[in-house]
Amino acid sequence: MRAETRHQLKQDAFSRVTIDAAERTAHWSVEHRSTLTIAAIVVAVVLTVVVGGWYYLGAQDEKASLDLSKAVRTMDTQLRPAGSPEQPDFPTFTSAKERAQAAQKQFQAIVDQYPHTRTADMAHYFLGVTAANLSDNAAAERNFKDVISAGHREVAALAKAALASLYGQSNRVKEAVALYQELIAKPTASVSKVTAQLSLAELYHSSNQPLEAKRIYEQIKKENPAGEAGQLATQKLAELK
Repeated sequence: MRAETRHQLKQDAFSRVTIDAAERTAHWSVEHRSTLTIAAIVVAVVLTVVVGGWYYLGAQDEKASLDLSKAVRTMDTQLRPAGSPEQPDFPTFTSAKERAQAAQKQFQAIVDQYPHTRTADMAHYFLGVTAANLSDNAAAERNFKDVISAGHREVAALAKAALASLYGQSNRVKEAVALYQELIAKPTASVSKVTAQLSLAELYHSSNQPLEAKRIYEQIKKENPAGEAGQLATQKLAELK
């Protein structure tokens, strides 16, 4: 096979995994947080892979990427009504729990089989997502922390944003605030400063701290006077009055 063809196949696999991962993470965010978190995590998933330079440089990583694509597709598989017959060539699940458990096994297999690949880091992140889907917050927290401590800056920022969201859902507001402040102080391509600011402001708003939320929205408006973030901040400020 010519080098150009192999390269194109790798890039196609890369694109499929990136796009599918973003779509699935958006779905998870809708169920568990706000539209601001959707922006934070979806952008993070896409840019983490692109900016991080995940170009499948080794055979192991290439194999891992294909498995990751399958696992992400499992997370996106439609649910079939109870009592409906299975379709052998088109796997479906009867519950979100069953689907999350199946995907979780696939992501864990990637981590176990390809532990030293960058694809495994993304799989590890999704272990946290599936754990959250299964309401296993302890496992979700553990996996997100593992990704953060792994040292890959872009992926760590992604996991840190997800962990902050998880803390916010669990009424661990102080810990969530600390993580968002870290992301604001040291933004990355995967989690920008304004993304972290919006998420923090929303957290303050939802935790009955309107003055803190107002302060963050005013800062966003000042720093982004002509951008969409500034417009959103203006809208949020009007709602706080």
